[in-house]
Amino acid sequence: ILGRSASSHGISLYRGWSFDTDTAITPKICITGSTSASLHQILPWLYYHKVIGVSHFILFVEGEAAKPAVTSVLESIRGVKIIYRTKELKEQQDRSRIWNETWLSGFFYKPCNYELFVKQSLNMEMAIVMAREAGMDWIIHLDTDELIHPAGAREYSLRRLLLDVPDNVDMVIFPNYESSVERDDIKDPFTEVSMFKKNYDHLPKDTYFGLYKEATRGNPNYFLTYGNGKSAARVQEHMRPNGAHRWHNYMKSPNEIKLEEAAILHYTYTKFSDLTSRRDRCGCKPTKEDVKRCFI
Repeated sequence: ILGRSASSHGISLYRGWSFDTDTAITPKICITGSTSASLHQILPWLYYHKVIGVSHFILFVEGEAAKPAVTSVLESIRGVKIIYRTKELKEQQDRSRIWNETWLSGFFYKPCNYELFVKQSLNMEMAIVMAREAGMDWIIHLDTDELIHPAGAREYSLRRLLLDVPDNVDMVIFPNYESSVERDDIKDPFTEVSMFKKNYDHLPKDTYFGLYKEATRGNPNYFLTYGNGKSAARVQEHMRPNGAHRWHNYMKSPNEIKLEEAAILHYTYTKFSDLTSRRDRCGCKPTKEDVKRCFI
């Protein structure tokens, strides 16, 4: 699917996509995310997820992603909703009930990655309302450097995977795999990177602990970034985000299951520019002190 990427075939490939829009198709799946990525990253990501069954995208855009040359293309794609980070949006989010609660308070009023995590949670809160209004059955928060890998389904389809989830399950956890980059000249991560570290949830414990030293190569962490996966949640009343990786409910504890084969493929730091872009998106300096202060 991703072999026909925007970088190799031109943006025009994605114009006039024709997907089955039969309203009877279930379940209806929505992906929401906050992005500042380029069109050449977002388009293959969108296309792939449309092919595996996602019908609706709610994208909060900033930076490169908010430029007219990017948004004019994205807004022409059926099922894609673009939300700009305007003064009105910020004022609306400043009135969110999230600010009066404790579950995210440890991230408030801190720089860089902490600020991004809060912003993602506020965006997710708004996306829940939009997903309900659009009649969505499931919602997933995903970054544009992540792909859902619906392994274990009867066909390679996220829709099929979620259709088989028991009705009493509110949330499905996808353990994440992290890319292990072998070259320093990656141009198109989705088509050039193919090796991943499996999440420890998908490894026999003796394998994980037995090969931990080799896998970490001196880094104290098994993964460079997060290791707790991402989740899909049934769209229902009283939903709220629970950080960028989980969903919750104000009225009950969600019934959740963890998938044994399906995963999130996280294309982590596949290019040096992925690191510099994170450094440049806030006022933190490249010192050990600021790294500790600015990054989770």
